[in-house]
Amino acid sequence: MNRLPARIDLPAEADTRALGRRIAPLLRPGEALCLSGGLGAGKSCLARALIRALTTPDEEAPSPTFTLVQTYPGPEFEIAHFDLYRLEDPDEAWEIGLDEALDHGAALIEWPERLEGRLPADRLDLGLAVSGEGRTARLSGHGSWRERVE
Repeated sequence: MNRLPARIDLPAEADTRALGRRIAPLLRPGEALCLSGGLGAGKSCLARALIRALTTPDEEAPSPTFTLVQTYPGPEFEIAHFDLYRLEDPDEAWEIGLDEALDHGAALIEWPERLEGRLPADRLDLGLAVSGEGRTARLSGHGSWRERVE
């Protein structure tokens, strides 16, 4: 089984994109990837690479900052990209279709802390932080992801 380390140094943006591509084949329907980190930490870069790996290499994949959710059909399942930064209440995530996204495919969630602890059970939490000129990723698997992270 392809296991991910709990900590990964990402010295360049290309390394962040490579991590997104590495995670993509491990993501299954009903699961979530929860991306945390401050503005400019690389969440959208990683998300775009993962979406392109699951759909087509030239998929546009804009950040859903204003639309809140963007859905992409993949060959095996649908992926819904949520940006929860502007949510005022955690219940709004379900109003915009988080539960349906997990029923029909996988969810990529930026700003998961807006859910106030009501996170999907089967998820990979991935925190990105600026580290010198690059980034550092910290990974933690929950539920079905527990065995995929060292």
